[in-house]
Amino acid sequence: MDARQRQERVEQVGSRTRRYFLGAGMGAMALAAIEGRSVASEPPAVARSARAKRVIYLHMAGSPPQHELFDWKPKLVEYNMKECPAELLKGQRFAFIKGTPKLLGTPYRFAQHGQSGAWISELLPEFSQVADEVTFLKGMWTDQFNHAPAELLLFSGASRFGNPGLGSWITYGLGSENADLPSYVVMVTGGSDPSAGKALWSSGFLPSVYQGVQCRSGGEPILFANDPPGVTRQARRRSLDAIREINERELELFGDPETTTRISQYELAYRMQVSVPDVMSLAGEDQETLDLYGAKPGAASFANNCLLARRLVERGVRFVQLFDWGWDIHGTSALDDIMGALPKKCRDVDRPLAALLIDLKRRGMLDETLVIWSGEFGRTSMNEARGGSTFLGRDHHPHSFSMWMAGGGIKPGMTYGATDELGYFPVENKTSVRDLQATILHLMGLDPYAFHFRYQGLRQRLIGPSDEGQIIRSILA
Repeated sequence: MDARQRQERVEQVGSRTRRYFLGAGMGAMALAAIEGRSVASEPPAVARSARAKRVIYLHMAGSPPQHELFDWKPKLVEYNMKECPAELLKGQRFAFIKGTPKLLGTPYRFAQHGQSGAWISELLPEFSQVADEVTFLKGMWTDQFNHAPAELLLFSGASRFGNPGLGSWITYGLGSENADLPSYVVMVTGGSDPSAGKALWSSGFLPSVYQGVQCRSGGEPILFANDPPGVTRQARRRSLDAIREINERELELFGDPETTTRISQYELAYRMQVSVPDVMSLAGEDQETLDLYGAKPGAASFANNCLLARRLVERGVRFVQLFDWGWDIHGTSALDDIMGALPKKCRDVDRPLAALLIDLKRRGMLDETLVIWSGEFGRTSMNEARGGSTFLGRDHHPHSFSMWMAGGGIKPGMTYGATDELGYFPVENKTSVRDLQATILHLMGLDPYAFHFRYQGLRQRLIGPSDEGQIIRSILA
């Protein structure tokens, strides 16, 4: 046997060993997690000091203009419709702005709220009442200025397709708290998926058991989960038992972890036929709670989804992700302008956002539930005026944006970070997407630097290959 043949033999044995480990080891762990059983070992780098047990991530797809909501800039109002200083344009790339744009001061009033004195726009009157529950991050930045790459970077740690989403990473690390419900649930409003689509809740290179399950707040909660006409529950059970026996034999032969995933997903779907309709129905909520959110049973709305998010985490769902599309305020027409479209979007989310924090707190759940609100990047300090449009709007801006976090180990009632007087660059506590990811993992009890999954010979991590992402310790309770 020559050197090349010996190397091939070593690789073949190693491959079989890896397949056995993944099939009998990790696959069994995945199945155990789905079925609510304990396992002998835990995923790598799980800490014991988790501040949060579950996450509700509220993503405003398209990215709201921070100058109209949270980043109050009187100087920008003073310079409204004056030509933008040349130093802000030198070496910069914009998605749509051409030539020398004009600065755009917000047309909306701001006021300070709560003991924290947080500056919040008149567009969010209900949310203003819970200002002391949240921490604002106003020095956020990203290195992507188009929607899909920015969303992918924010949620999967890479601006290209193929990596697992944030919810998949967390459920891989922590598993499920309820054997009868998915550990990762996604709901979408606004009439469209986010720009990066379903890749944002994909399991990527992780076992597909960790993929997000998309549910609907109106109609059938999960499409194609119910038995077809003429198939009884008893017949379905016999069918699943037969399929499981075939799959278990295949697992013994080939050791493919996806076979285990297939088994667990069949079983979970069977249990969800009973559990999901119950948790996704608002019929049991009292009128006071429905009014608090502005929810209407049977409707498809952001308000309903916020209330459903509370119901899901209350029943042990680990990660709930709400996407609301329609925040891409360019000002090309009345459909995406600051004066008409933006107030409507704010009315859709204002009451539900406040209600979610109020409801979680009064039920004693906020301390263990991490609530996050963000877009994927910010908006420019200048008016876009694409093609000579007279409508007001702002272009994509990666250099600064605002977001907020609450509950789950976050200090309430503070602001972290600040931008310059025109709201263009961070000047205090500049915070990257990597920093945010590291902080979320830390709050969930996962070591962001050690937590990984081996793929293509590398230790793949949410925060990427370097340790540039830092835990934002100043905002931790």
